[in-house]
Amino acid sequence: MPSTPAAVPAPSPAAAPAPVPVRPFTVGFDLDMTLLDTRPGIKATYRALSAETGTFVDGDLVITRLGPPLTHELRNWFPEAEVEQVAVRYRELYRELAFAPTVALPGAHAAVDAVRAAGGRVAVITGKYEPNARLHLEHAGLHADVLVGDLWAESKGDALREHGATVYVGDHLGDIVGAIRAEAVAIGVTTGPYDADELRAAGADVVLADLTEFPAWLDRHLDR
Repeated sequence: MPSTPAAVPAPSPAAAPAPVPVRPFTVGFDLDMTLLDTRPGIKATYRALSAETGTFVDGDLVITRLGPPLTHELRNWFPEAEVEQVAVRYRELYRELAFAPTVALPGAHAAVDAVRAAGGRVAVITGKYEPNARLHLEHAGLHADVLVGDLWAESKGDALREHGATVYVGDHLGDIVGAIRAEAVAIGVTTGPYDADELRAAGADVVLADLTEFPAWLDRHLDR
């Protein structure tokens, strides 16, 4: 009698791939002269530092070139061997003198609110010492989902990429460099030291007069 062939087990269904978590879109902002007008506080801090150290620092000149980290500027006034120690003292004086006179720039709150209203996250990527940047945001009533300080130009781009930012808004040519490195939309605002032509020449995809124009731009960008 012929034997009955053994039943071949049916193949088990392939397991469905695990869903890839979708990260909310993230918009990065610079801090000094993009979200906040920090010039009065910075000038007051340099005035106090100059009086304390006996080293002349031209605060009026300094506030025309905000953007790079503190130590970059200090090297213009102090010997290299003193820079790190002077930076520590500057940051201490900054906490005493800089927060009260600092104000949010026009449209800053509305820009942050627009990102959140669209379901996005806000990342503040700045050259400022991070603990002081956090205190600035708290004083101004601005909340960031991500805050990274002590960065400049290309290193800002690395942080933007790490946190998934697809847009970066800044006033400095170094901010445009960072956005390009991250392959993010580079938005320049003319509230800092550079005009629209200079920002475009550096590679800005979009130039706004200030952040009051950002919510409308974001609506158009998300509708594409």
